[in-house]
Amino acid sequence: MIEVVAGAGRDSTRETKQAKIYVTESDYMLYFILRFIRSRTAALLIFLIVLCTTVAADSSAASLDRGFQLLYNLDFGRAQEQFASYQQQHADDPMGPVAEAAGLLFSELNRVGLLGTRFFDRDSSFRSRPLPKADPALRDRFNSALQRAEALARPHLASDPNDRGALLAMTLVNGLRADYTPLFENRSRVALHYTRDATNYARPLLAICGDCYDAYIATGISRYLIGSMSPPLRWILRMGGFSGDKKQGMIELRLVSERGHYLAPYARILPAIAEIREKNFTGARQLLSQLRDEFPGNPLFTQELARLDTGAH
Repeated sequence: MIEVVAGAGRDSTRETKQAKIYVTESDYMLYFILRFIRSRTAALLIFLIVLCTTVAADSSAASLDRGFQLLYNLDFGRAQEQFASYQQQHADDPMGPVAEAAGLLFSELNRVGLLGTRFFDRDSSFRSRPLPKADPALRDRFNSALQRAEALARPHLASDPNDRGALLAMTLVNGLRADYTPLFENRSRVALHYTRDATNYARPLLAICGDCYDAYIATGISRYLIGSMSPPLRWILRMGGFSGDKKQGMIELRLVSERGHYLAPYARILPAIAEIREKNFTGARQLLSQLRDEFPGNPLFTQELARLDTGAH
């Protein structure tokens, strides 16, 4: 067994009075990878944004479409109105409560400042921040929505293991929990299990959604992040069947930005983050300008452009 100390920073095995999490050796690398991914706030949105991939195409989810456009503009109240309307119209669709939960997480990330300009900061800046304090009422609503989604999705999978909507819903239920628990509850080991469950649902989903350009967002992010790791970590992941390619990951993200529909905006955000971190400010400015014009209600893009103009990076 290896002792991992939650919140211990770089020295994750030192003695401390903080709560300790015990994991097996096989879990330790996954724990480390989760910390690596968590330190890049773009990855927090992997599961949040994938939920638009196939739902609207399959079920005329106009209100989900409008709801996520409102989320991109940080209009959380009106977005939740759209999600509530969708649930009234499609009471048996698990994607309704999943969208509700995603909107709640998105608003919570905004409340604690993770959707502010530090979204684009260096990893060390993000890691140095204390864990945010969760809103108890929002947490209860978040968990309730995910439980309702599970209750709706499981019967669909019992009758058809390849049900696209149900697979997507279960992927996102676990993915949203994997995002929430390490950030707001500091339970990294629990998040690992959610991540594994999400992956187990995502594999068959991606196998039957290969023609959806939006689906490349998940593989693009994964390849980019793993490709950004140090060679020893990439080697360990390769032994476990995970491949990383920073260049290919960026190609896939750009494919989504050019041909995707619901995920195109976020597919432009992620390369913008990468361009800033790699000091390609011209490319970043172009992407951010497009996003600012498309979502005028979201101040993030205007603020970040101002930081670029003043040389704040």
